[in-house]
Amino acid sequence: MKAHTANLLNAAVLIIMSAWGYYSSETPSMTALIPAIIGGILLACNGGVKKENKVIAHVAVVVTLLGILGLIKPLMGVIERENTMGMVRVIAMMITGILAMIAFIKSFRDARIAREAANK
Repeated sequence: MKAHTANLLNAAVLIIMSAWGYYSSETPSMTALIPAIIGGILLACNGGVKKENKVIAHVAVVVTLLGILGLIKPLMGVIERENTMGMVRVIAMMITGILAMIAFIKSFRDARIAREAANK
C-alpha cells in the first residue's frame, strides 16, 4: 500500500470512528473528537504525501505517531468499562495508524534506496 493511500485510510478511519464514538455516547465529550482533528490534519497533509513532499510526509508521520500513542489511554478506558464497541473503534484507529506508519517507513526506505542508486 502506498503511503498516501494508507494516510488517507487512516485519516478517514480516525474521523469516522471519532464521530461515531461522539454521537453514539449518552454523555458526549469533546475529547472524543480529538482523533477527528488528527484525522483532519492528516487529510490536509495527504496531497503533500502523495507528491512525496518530504516535510509534509514527516509532519504526517509525527502526527500519526502521536495519534497512535494518544489512543493508548482511551483503549485502557474502554477495556476497563468493558465497552466492546468502544474497543472496536479505538483498535480500528490504532490498526490503521500502525499500517500508515509501516507504509511511511517503507516509502522512506524506498526513496533512500532510489536516491542512493541514482548517486552511483
